[in-house]
Amino acid sequence: MEDYKEPEDEADIYSEESRSELVEDGEMSPEEEGFMEGFEGEGRKIVCAKCKKIIIDPDVAIEAEINNEEYMFCSEECYQSFKEEHRDE
Repeated sequence: MEDYKEPEDEADIYSEESRSELVEDGEMSPEEEGFMEGFEGEGRKIVCAKCKKIIIDPDVAIEAEINNEEYMFCSEECYQSFKEEHRDE
C-alpha cells in the first residue's frame, strides 16, 4: 500500500502565505486565519480572564492591570465585571 500524499494543488493552511491567499479568495475568514496563526505559534492561546473565551485578535483585546496582575479581556463588559469582582483584593 502506498503512503498517502497531499495533492499538489491543495493550499497549505499552515503557511502564512497560503492562509493570506485563502483569505483574499474568500475561502477562509480573517478570524480563521488568526486562529491558525495562533495555532502555528508557541501553542499558547490567550483567553479572557473573565469568561475564558479564546481571544482571536489580541490587538482588539482589553489589557488591564488589576491588583498588580496583568489580565486580558475579550470585551469591556468582561473587564468591568472582573474589575468589580476583584476590587477589594
